[in-house]
Amino acid sequence: MGQGFALFAGAAPEIIRAAAREAEGLGYSSFWVNHPGSTDGLAALALAAKETRRIELGIGVIPLHTRGPESIVQGVRGHALPLERLLLGVGSPNPNSLTRVREGIAALRSQLSTRFIVAALGPRMCHLAGEIADGVLFNWLTPEHARVSAEWVRAGAAAARRAPPRLCAYVRVALGSAACEKLDEEGERYARIPAYAAHFERMGVKPVETAIAAQSPDAIQRALGRWRGAVDEVVLRAITGKDTVEENMALLRAARPASGGGGA
Repeated sequence: MGQGFALFAGAAPEIIRAAAREAEGLGYSSFWVNHPGSTDGLAALALAAKETRRIELGIGVIPLHTRGPESIVQGVRGHALPLERLLLGVGSPNPNSLTRVREGIAALRSQLSTRFIVAALGPRMCHLAGEIADGVLFNWLTPEHARVSAEWVRAGAAAARRAPPRLCAYVRVALGSAACEKLDEEGERYARIPAYAAHFERMGVKPVETAIAAQSPDAIQRALGRWRGAVDEVVLRAITGKDTVEENMALLRAARPASGGGGA
């Protein structure tokens, strides 16, 4: 199982640079940022690209209803993101989410030779991701539901007569009391979003039950064990108390992949 590390795109540039270097040095397979409305995730990812040479670079994900394919292509090219390492994630809320994602991926493929990741919660978007994407990014879900979602993706791939895409899951991880409080707050915020509220109801869990809220590094490693066999890659979305370089370095090292090398 691959293991990625993800940050909020609005984190201070020194945090993004240091975390990307450390993730590559520790043997993480990928480094991700998100694309919130107030921040250009492609610009944030470019900071990581300049600090690294090997690690894959993911953006999870650009909402197509607010940023269309032409703008995305311009951003990727303008920031000189390395296409051979890029995992370009896109998604869309309803209404018309399926059509927007299908058409968006087609438009992007016509202009960029890279890998495209589709954010998927429900069965129909999972099925579509299986049909058209190079990877799928699950979010806020349990390992058990990831296995169910994976079957939806595989069904879509089978219907399109293609190999199943890579299965990735964003998993929030917090270390220590202050970070766990922030994790609770983030979960409550997502639970107020209708699509996520339906998602949590479908699973029958609270948001925090999909995350790793740990008081020790050992607890993180034990929790990661539940994910083995559920997906191809777990992407650990960092939640810290004060969002400092030191907190993120501590979290990176606590969650380091078992096969990771020495620190950067």
